[in-house]
Amino acid sequence: MTTTAPAATVTSLDDAPVTSFHRRLMYRCAGGPFLDGYVLSIVSVAVAGMTDDLHLSVFMLSAIGAAALVGILVGAAVFGPITDKIGREVMYILDVVVLVGASLLSAFAATSWQVLVLRFVIGLAIGADYPIATSLLAEWLPRQNRGRMLGALIVFWYVGATAAYVVGLAIIHFGGDDLWRWILVSSAIPGVVVLLMRIGTPESPRWLVQRDRRDAARQVISKVFGDTVDADAAVAAEVIAAGNPEQRASLRTVFRGRNLRRITFCGLFFLCQVTPLFAIYTFGPVILQAFGLNEGVMAYVGSALISLLFLIGCVPALRWVDSWGRRPLIVWSFGLMAIPLAVLGIAPTAPIVVIVICFCLYALFSGGPNVLDWTYPSELFPTEVRATAIGISTGISRIGAAVGTFLLPVSLDEIGVGPTMLIGAALTVVGFVACLAWAEETKDTNLGGTAPVHAG
Repeated sequence: MTTTAPAATVTSLDDAPVTSFHRRLMYRCAGGPFLDGYVLSIVSVAVAGMTDDLHLSVFMLSAIGAAALVGILVGAAVFGPITDKIGREVMYILDVVVLVGASLLSAFAATSWQVLVLRFVIGLAIGADYPIATSLLAEWLPRQNRGRMLGALIVFWYVGATAAYVVGLAIIHFGGDDLWRWILVSSAIPGVVVLLMRIGTPESPRWLVQRDRRDAARQVISKVFGDTVDADAAVAAEVIAAGNPEQRASLRTVFRGRNLRRITFCGLFFLCQVTPLFAIYTFGPVILQAFGLNEGVMAYVGSALISLLFLIGCVPALRWVDSWGRRPLIVWSFGLMAIPLAVLGIAPTAPIVVIVICFCLYALFSGGPNVLDWTYPSELFPTEVRATAIGISTGISRIGAAVGTFLLPVSLDEIGVGPTMLIGAALTVVGFVACLAWAEETKDTNLGGTAPVHAG
């Protein structure tokens, strides 16, 4: 009788084979970025009807546009450390429940302040989800596919943003601008889908080891991988990497030694990337109209096209992040991103086809930083402060995004579209310099150990 040799057993989570569990987990975690892209973009479609119905001033319009970003800042900064303390599993569900509830309440918003508060609460839930879901996914993924699968999360951000424009335009087409409340409420539908998908997701074994819950870590590894991964050996490897579980890392750990440079790098490149990007997303139709695309529907269509190209730009970056490496991808991307923004600033009266091409090129070149937004902090920081670091870097980025989104309508009104685009180009150049100076190569990093430092 012929027997089949058993599959080789690996002894660490970093070397585990990619399974259907990893793919399911990626889709579950991707629900957060999808909802982020959706809720931040859907408000730009609702702006016209909301402005007329609630008689919004420029100040209140800017505040509503920035409210979700401020919420993301607070949610990421506050719930990152909480997630490192109490675990990923519970928070992973609760934040989506809050988002669905706040979205449904938008149907009853009668004043601008009510809209403002609800947008802040929605942002709070999204901000909390980033350190929760990203840490959970990173801690389950093997190193050979970690960059690609973490980077894929941003693809779902753009899918969500594009879906928001499609849904919003469909509601306007069939119902009119006065249905702006229902445009905002539509965020609850994908929120419920994400919530149902996430039920039953297991806790991170790496976090369990950090909390000295080794038996629970062995059980969850065995349940997920069966005999493919030696649970005892994998837990033993994580124990060695974790050190003394009684010596808990604190928030100060993120701001000490080389971690200070790393968190500065992550926050700075993230800030310089998303400040112009979120302003374009939130007020895309307004910006295109300022450039001369005066037909309202065409401005929305142009914004949807640019959103789609942001998504397309991530495709080659996802191929290169594991083969080419993190450092060259982010350095070259930032350098190329600055060029079309500079052209838009120098030649704001160029033909509309040139304007649209520049926006499209910016969208395509942004793929590199987009796929590295959560890959870098996930690989640069150890398990005990990983969610904290992701939360802080995300929070720093949203400071710039909130300020940029708040000031963009004022900037267009006060100094014009050309100088506004030049400010975006200057920020992108700052990001390029930061990446050139501080970007490390973390490809093939063992997540249970210390990230290698290869600063080109």
